[in-house]
Amino acid sequence: METSSEDAQAVDDIGMALVRIVRMSHNINHHATKYGGLEKSAFMIVAKLAACGPRRASALADAVHSDPSTISRQVSHLVKQGLLERQADPDDGRASLLAATELGQELMRQHREQRNRFMAEMLAGWTPQERVRFAELISRFCDDYEAQFPALLEQFARAARATSGGE
Repeated sequence: METSSEDAQAVDDIGMALVRIVRMSHNINHHATKYGGLEKSAFMIVAKLAACGPRRASALADAVHSDPSTISRQVSHLVKQGLLERQADPDDGRASLLAATELGQELMRQHREQRNRFMAEMLAGWTPQERVRFAELISRFCDDYEAQFPALLEQFARAARATSGGE
């Protein structure tokens, strides 16, 4: 794909902005965990189940782009905290589904309200049209990024094989 220097600069600016966002997000997560909040990966599990309903652990791992063994460890802790519960799978009595409890649902409602208040304050100087356009663009970006996720993982795997002499 051929790009102009202006386009290349825009792509680099986007990449650098994302690095800043990820760094700030990591810092916020660190402080939230330090003061008794859920760590980011556990939070994502509860959020996914609260938003999408009960799922098998394997489907949950896929949905949050995580390893099933990691999910298993985190789920056990979240069940003990009362944020998740295991339910019988109506399609397969031998299997179970994971679901957010009422406490987990309430935690997500409170978090969403708090996040929305923060975002509204942060974007107060933007016009309604700018907010709508940004919402459209960032949603599109997230959809495209998520669609590219498997290819990105494969690139990492190839690079790891190349550096270890496996390719």
